[in-house]
Amino acid sequence: MVFDVCVVVPVRNEAGNIAPLIGEIEQALTGVARFEAVYVNDGSTDGTEAELLRLMQARPWLRQVRHAQSCGQSAAVRTGVRAAQAPVIITLDGDGQNNPAFMPDFLKRLAEAGEGCGLVQGQRLGRKDTGFKRFQSKVANYVRSRVLRDATRDTGCGFKCFRRDVYLALPYFDALHRFMPALVRREGFEIAFVDVVDRPRLTGVSNYGFFDRLWVGIIDLAGVRWLISRRRRIPVANEVQGS
Repeated sequence: MVFDVCVVVPVRNEAGNIAPLIGEIEQALTGVARFEAVYVNDGSTDGTEAELLRLMQARPWLRQVRHAQSCGQSAAVRTGVRAAQAPVIITLDGDGQNNPAFMPDFLKRLAEAGEGCGLVQGQRLGRKDTGFKRFQSKVANYVRSRVLRDATRDTGCGFKCFRRDVYLALPYFDALHRFMPALVRREGFEIAFVDVVDRPRLTGVSNYGFFDRLWVGIIDLAGVRWLISRRRRIPVANEVQGS
């Protein structure tokens, strides 16, 4: 089967959110594009795997890839992208805060921007997180934008649309998903944006904390800044034909 777009959804212990979100993905893309969905089960210990297996029975476009143990969001996204059969990827958070109804807008924006665009980045409006989480995101985005100058207001938004080959050309590390705009620009591609209305998670609690990744985030930021500073122009070579 040929697909135009693959929706990659990393999940860990999100059993209650699986069916509602898959239903919304199906509704949003049916008639819009030939689509597949790859759920990456990042070492879940609840009923996530069983729920996915149940839903897969009636949906040939739905697949599950499983990590034996949790490897983190960036690793899950990379696993899903590598498993994808489509040239264009959309990533969604598995908690339901990213509304799939915006997916056609991402695809339209990528098509309008042309081949020079490597990433369409979602930017959240009306954040439904706690006040503390909004504060930490505001601080992180401010520091990141001052250091990397990536012209992106909300790089932490998991709602993204990008070309699979562009993503696979990026240097991989554990926090890649939070620095994609800067690294895509580093490869010479443009970034486009779509504003998305945030909503509360459907069920459950967040699997990601703040203090457990604060210092790692600082180190990652320094590393990305170094990568950007070390980028060299790739020479354009033309073959010379003999006479």
